[in-house]
This record gives sequence, C-alpha cells and structure tokens, in this order.
Amino acid sequence: MSKELMQTAAKNLKKAVPLMLKHQIPTTPTNYALWYAYVGEQHPALVEKMDTIVSQYNTCPPVNAELLYREHISDPVEIDVLDMRQNLEAMTVELSQSLKDTNHDATQFQQKVDNNFNKLNQIEKEGLSLEKVLGLIRSLVKESEEIRSSTEYFTGRLEKAQNEIDALRAELKRSEKDVYYDALTGVLNRRAFDKELDGILSQAPEGTCLIMADIDYFKQFNDNYGHQLGDNVLKAVAKRLSEACRDGIKIYRYGGEEFAILVPNSHQRKARHLAEAMRRSLEKVSLKDRRKDQRIDNISASFGVCEWQKNESAGQLLERTDKFLYEAKRLGRNRVMPI
Repeated sequence: MSKELMQTAAKNLKKAVPLMLKHQIPTTPTNYALWYAYVGEQHPALVEKMDTIVSQYNTCPPVNAELLYREHISDPVEIDVLDMRQNLEAMTVELSQSLKDTNHDATQFQQKVDNNFNKLNQIEKEGLSLEKVLGLIRSLVKESEEIRSSTEYFTGRLEKAQNEIDALRAELKRSEKDVYYDALTGVLNRRAFDKELDGILSQAPEGTCLIMADIDYFKQFNDNYGHQLGDNVLKAVAKRLSEACRDGIKIYRYGGEEFAILVPNSHQRKARHLAEAMRRSLEKVSLKDRRKDQRIDNISASFGVCEWQKNESAGQLLERTDKFLYEAKRLGRNRVMPI
C-alpha cells in the first residue's frame, strides 16, 4: 500500500471509530467495513441511505447494517452460505479441469492435423500412392471426430454447470432475503424484529412508538374458506399496512396473524392516528374466494399503540402494547387502543 493510501485509510478510520462509538455500533468486521466505506464517501447511495437511517434511529440497526453491507460492499461470494459456496467452488474446479482436458485434446489434434497436412504436402514431392493419401484423410477425419466429441462434451458440461450456477445464485439470493423477511408476506420477520428492537430503543430519540396489529377473527377465514384464502388475507393485510409505512417506519410479521410496526421520531398521539388510518384502510380490503365465487370484504384488525418510555426495556414496551391490543379485542375488535 502506498503512503498516500495509508494516510487515507488512517484518516477514514479516525472518522469511523468515533462515529461507531457515538451510535453504539458493535465493533464487528462487517460494521468496521460499512462505516469505513461510509466516511470515505466513495458510495453515494450508501451515504444517502446511511444518513437517512441514522437520522431516523440515531443508530444503524443490525438488520439495516447487514443489508447495506451486502448491497454496497460485500461480494456475493463473501456471504457465508457454506453449502452453496462449496457447490459453486466444486463446479468451478470441475469446469476448469474440463477446460484443461479440452485444451489438451485440441493441442494434440492440432499437432496431428499439422502432421497429416505435412504428409499431404509431400504428395507432389514424393508421389504418394492413392492408398496412402486415403489413409491420411481417414486419419484426419477420425481425429476430427474425436476432438468434436470432446468439444461437444465440454460444451454440454459447461451449459449444465451454468444452469446449476444460475439456480444456486437464485437460491442464494432467496436465502439471504429469507434471513430477515417473511416468505409469505414479504415484510420483515420476527427474527429481524427481535434482533434490532433493543438496538433501536437503546439509541432511540424521544418518541419512538410501537404498534401491534392483529387480524380479527382470522381463524374463521381458514375454517370457512381454507388456508389458501387465509394466506391471501395475510398478504393483503401486510401489503395495505406496508403502504402506510414511510419515513423510516418498519413493519414486521410478529407471528401468525399479528404484525408489529416500529415508528421512529413520533409520539403516542401521532402513532395512534397512524394506526387509526391503517385500521380504516383495512376495512376497504376485498378478496374473492374463487371456490365459492364469493367476495370477502369483512377484513379488519385490532391495534395497540405505545410510546417507549426512557429506561424502559423492549420487553416492557411489548407487554404494555400487548395489553392495549388485548383491550381492543375485548371491547369488540376493529379498534385502536388507547382511545
């Protein structure tokens, strides 16, 4: 590394470390790389996204950090999905060997072709017999067939391996997403919620709120119309709730038919208005049961809303919000609590 590059690296590191300490970022290799790249300002898209996240949460939650690292810094091969990596490496080795074998065959064939043409050039000089000329041609044809077969085999192997690599890459992409996203609804999952809730609250600016939403009478959808329509209800509700999540608001599928929504830079009254808007929008959701040719338009949800209090743990916030959610259901569902 040149002296200039070393000076730049030291300068960036001196910027990155204090920022990480300020925002209580764990000192992992991934976070070092992410914040080093951020202060270096070589990735404008990364800088813009990081600025937005930090302004909303006063930190960079772990799920955001990992997704930013994967999108802007890491090579996809660096992602530690061992089986897939080993499969890709094994196919690379196999293809490399096949290529070497084919190159070897081609080199031998070229030598034989040159040798046979040298012999053919001697026809006029030495007056080779017709039988010898035909023999040389037969040899040339045979060796041409051999190299063609070898090439066809390699081409087939290459095509097969390429298809397998494409499938593995697609699976790798899905597996990366599956780590933090719910497969059915496409929103963030419980794992993401559990991982970053404590981190968000530990650095939360005043007025971080939690909304818990639970689909009303969801079991009846499954019992009366089947699980496929139940899944469609979940997807439709998640989509409608997600449409209201802007300005850093995050939605998670907390479990079953329950969703959690984290609202930064807010307060109880504002978050309650948001939950009420979500509740009203769900009343307009309509689905069709194709089996019974029947329109389903009685979808609703109950909501509990709480504002995080200083020195309150994540568990305490969840408990208080759950109590309001339970109260909303006890009072007849399809409402937001507290009033």
